[in-house]
Amino acid sequence: MRKIILASGSKARREILREMGLKFTVVRSGAKESRKIKGSCGKLVMDNALRKACEVARRFDSGIVIAADTVVMAGRKIIGKPKNLKDAFQTLKLLSKKPQWVYSGIAVVDIDNDKVYTDYERTKVYMYPLTNLQIRNYFKAVSPLDKAGSFDIQGRGGIFIDRIEGCFYNVVGLPLAKLAKMLAKVGIDFFQTTKQERR
Repeated sequence: MRKIILASGSKARREILREMGLKFTVVRSGAKESRKIKGSCGKLVMDNALRKACEVARRFDSGIVIAADTVVMAGRKIIGKPKNLKDAFQTLKLLSKKPQWVYSGIAVVDIDNDKVYTDYERTKVYMYPLTNLQIRNYFKAVSPLDKAGSFDIQGRGGIFIDRIEGCFYNVVGLPLAKLAKMLAKVGIDFFQTTKQERR
């Protein structure tokens, strides 16, 4: 089994891969994320993901590196992780007023074969209007500081969501179906991996 490295400190991304039965090592990337669009939001998140993956890949002689980058786009405004609770509060108020797009870029680096794959996914999210009290109570229960858009759709933040159009896992931070297709190109199959682990 080839070594898989997740270049992310995201707890949500780790949980997604664990649920899929993958064995992997977590190595945080020191690469800086850009929040300036040059071309398209899809290109932005792919470039960020690739920068993270390549930075971590340089530390290893072998293996496969997975990296991702997620942002929320409200109108023409790019929203990443909040700077503080005040920023998080303003973000949730903004996002609850109108639908927003969630973009996630993925990069897979095959160190052994010197191959790089990138792609992105986008999902439209519709929230219910939120009151100030709802947001404050949510922040008492859940820290928004490590979440793009200041909410967790897979946790308590899910109660704020009216509906989504597109990939659910993309909103969590790692579009699973798209990642599976990319990993298949480097010889990693989720089902075969799970089967091997059960033996």
